[in-house]
Amino acid sequence: MATTLARLSRKALKSNTLPSSQSLFLLQRPHATTTTAAAPAASSTITPADRVKWDYRGQRQIIPLGQWLPKIAVDAYVAPNVVLAGQVTVGDGSSVWSGSVLRGDLNKITIGFCSNIQERCVLHAAWASPTGLPAETSIERYVTIGAYSLLRSCTIEPECIIGQRSILMEGSLVETQSIVEAGSVVPPGRRIPTGELWAGNPARFVRTLTHEEILEIPKLAVAINDLSKSHFSEFLPYSTVYLEVEKLKKSFGIPI
Repeated sequence: MATTLARLSRKALKSNTLPSSQSLFLLQRPHATTTTAAAPAASSTITPADRVKWDYRGQRQIIPLGQWLPKIAVDAYVAPNVVLAGQVTVGDGSSVWSGSVLRGDLNKITIGFCSNIQERCVLHAAWASPTGLPAETSIERYVTIGAYSLLRSCTIEPECIIGQRSILMEGSLVETQSIVEAGSVVPPGRRIPTGELWAGNPARFVRTLTHEEILEIPKLAVAINDLSKSHFSEFLPYSTVYLEVEKLKKSFGIPI
């Protein structure tokens, strides 16, 4: 009898002891059964490590359109946040400064030798010009385009200055060694003759340029070209973001 009582008491003590580690885990996480049941459905949406696709979408500096790819000379300076799209050619020694947009989707845009497009200019071209003149936007050598200017299907001959916030409309022509003052609007088809200063909205003849003023036009373009070289030395032609991507891949154990 005593032996039977001892056996029963031992069974009672075992039943009153702390639960096993598995029972403790279930007590601490009452929804564990639900989680484990939903686990297979969640795992089906996880992409395998060898199928991870990296998304590099964002603003690009050079945008090809169809068969047209922008062309940039080796020694030309194009700021990192400039957008070149389509039929755009940036010539030797020229520079395109921060925030400018050159959109050659309908026709060509050409920047000649040692010319400069300053900050936040917009250059584009139409399918055709109503005046019968070439619809492409052509900027020849030693031309300075002031900041915030808008040029559309116009032609600017060598050694000219276009002042800040100027607008040149379709078919307008600025002949060599001329100056358009800041804030001027050149209407469609308007021709600015050689060696003259024009200003206003619409632009009108002001006076003839002096010989000294004409000599200063190419000097200004050369000075801006020299300035762009100091910016070019700090310019990274290739992004370093790939280094961060490689670090991230290594942390996840993804083969590079």
